[in-house]
Amino acid sequence: MQSSLRRITTGIVTFLVTVLTAVIGYVLAGWDLIDAVYMVVITVFGVGYGEVHALTTPELKAFTMLVIVAGFFSLTYIVSGVVQLITEGEIHRALNIQRMTQEITHLDKHVIICGYGRIGQMLARRLADERQPFVVIDNNSERLDQAREQGYLVYQGNATDEQVLCDVQIDRARSLATVLPDDAANVFITLTARELNSTLMILARGELPSTERKLRLAGADHVVLPATISALRIAHMIIHPAAVDFLSQTDGHHSLNEMLAELDIQLSELVVQPDSSLIGGTVGDIEVRGKGTFITVALRRANGEVLIHPSRDSYLAQGDTIILMGHQGDMPQFMQRHLIKSKMRYRGARHL
Repeated sequence: MQSSLRRITTGIVTFLVTVLTAVIGYVLAGWDLIDAVYMVVITVFGVGYGEVHALTTPELKAFTMLVIVAGFFSLTYIVSGVVQLITEGEIHRALNIQRMTQEITHLDKHVIICGYGRIGQMLARRLADERQPFVVIDNNSERLDQAREQGYLVYQGNATDEQVLCDVQIDRARSLATVLPDDAANVFITLTARELNSTLMILARGELPSTERKLRLAGADHVVLPATISALRIAHMIIHPAAVDFLSQTDGHHSLNEMLAELDIQLSELVVQPDSSLIGGTVGDIEVRGKGTFITVALRRANGEVLIHPSRDSYLAQGDTIILMGHQGDMPQFMQRHLIKSKMRYRGARHL
C-alpha cells in the first residue's frame, strides 16, 4: 500500500512540474499566459483542438511533443497508482477472509457469538481478554469490519441459517451465545443450534420476560434478560444502598472473586465420583462432616439442573457437583481426600 501511495505522489508531482514547465515554455515563446495554459491543457489531455498559435519553429514543435509525452506518462503513473491501491486493498481483504475461513475451519471447543451489537462487543472483548477462542457471526459488514480491526474471527451471514452455523463448526463448539436484540431470532437460533449439537451449552438473550420460557423450551441452558437485570440492580441500589456500595468498591479493577479474596474466602467444586462414599448421602451429611466450617452454595445435578442453596435433605448421586464456600484456613481435610474438579483460591490478607 505504501508503494502505491508513493507511485501516486510521484505521478502528481511529475504532472505538476510538466504543466508548470510547459506554461513557462510557451510564455517564453511569446504567448499570453491564458493562451499558454489553454495550450497545455488541450495538449496534455489530448483533447485534439487546434493550436492557439501556429507552431512555426522546430524547437516549439519538439517542446510540444515533450509536453505530450511527459503529461501522458505522468497521468498514466497516477492512474496506475490508484488502480494498484484499490487492487492491493481488495487482495488484502480477500487474503484476510481466506485466512479467517481456514482458522474457523480448525476451531475446536470454541464459543460462537451470534450478533455483534453492544452486548456482543462486550462479550467478545471479555473472551479475548481471557484468551478464549471464539467466532462472531453478524450480517452487518460495518460491525464485522470493527470486529476484524480488533483481530477477532468473524463470519458474515445470518445466524438463523443452519448452513452458517455449520460453517463456523457448531458441531465442535463448546458454547453458543445468541445476543441479538430480536427475541424471535434468538429463539430460532437456539432451536437450530440445539438440533445441530445436543451437547452445546447455549446462552440466550431475551428482551421480554415472557421470552425466557420460549428460549428454554427451544433448548437454551441459560437465559439472560438485560432489562430485568438492570431493573433489579436499580432496585437493590434503592433498597440496600449500603450493601451495593460495599460490593461496588472495586474502582473498576476488581471482580466479586477479588472481593471474596479480601475476606480470605475460597470456593471449591466437589464432584461425586462413581466410587465416592457420598453417593446416596445428603447435602446435610457433607456439612456435618465439614463441622460447620463451610456452606453449600449450590448443587449442580448430572443432568445440568442447578439448585441454588439446596436443602439439607437433597440427595447426592453420581456426577453431581457440590459448590462449597468457606474460609481458606477452615476448609476441612476431607475436602482434600475427595476428587475436586476445580478449586478457585482467593488470596486475601494472609497467604496459606
